[in-house]
Amino acid sequence: MNIELTQQLSNLRLSVILSSLTRQEEQPHLYSDLSFHDRLSLLLGEEIATREQRKIERLVKHAKFRLAAHPSQIDYRASRGIVKSQISSLLEGHWLEHHQNLIFTGATGCGKTFLGCAIGHYFCQQGIPARYYRIKGLQEQLRQVHGEGSYPRFLAQLNKTPILILDDWGMEMLTSQQRSDLLDIIDARHEQGSMIIMSQLPVAKWHELIGEATYADAIMDRLIHRSQRFELQGESMRKLEMNLTETS
Repeated sequence: MNIELTQQLSNLRLSVILSSLTRQEEQPHLYSDLSFHDRLSLLLGEEIATREQRKIERLVKHAKFRLAAHPSQIDYRASRGIVKSQISSLLEGHWLEHHQNLIFTGATGCGKTFLGCAIGHYFCQQGIPARYYRIKGLQEQLRQVHGEGSYPRFLAQLNKTPILILDDWGMEMLTSQQRSDLLDIIDARHEQGSMIIMSQLPVAKWHELIGEATYADAIMDRLIHRSQRFELQGESMRKLEMNLTETS
């Protein structure tokens, strides 16, 4: 390969094509039967595939999932209260197209976080951005951006993300500022984006947790009426894994 071509590919940031072309030239017998167009198509295909994989890796990294979960790893034992057909339907993405929310409730350790992360990870693989927060972490970041005066910019960035995942919802009562921030987030996403919420607290108790009836009514109206709900059952998955480890 001549120096000029190498420089041109480098300038265009076609590093995969550059390395693939080098490989073709080092092993000409493997490509001698292919036409120029076929060889060019191979080079472009490798470049495109690599860029798509890098995009997925960036999306997953930015999402900051708590768990490296994937739908293929979901446990569908009957006692858990979820079935494979339900998850398969969610992975088709109709809820995203209609800007609906998913709510997973159940006792601690029953796998809510795993499900939320698995679904978020799947859609990152489809090129759809997601962002995971534990509610405590989101509240801390909101407090920080308020102090820095960058709250509007942070809110705009947050609401550009198609899938916002909130974990550990309902661990403690909300303050006046937290209620206001939560309404801002949910109101901005209403019919514009989707959320996945995981909570130990039954939905029936959320109104009380939010406090201040006006805010609670507004938040619940926007959040619940466009949601699909799943109540997980059964014994703690962490406990079951520990028992299996001890008996193996």
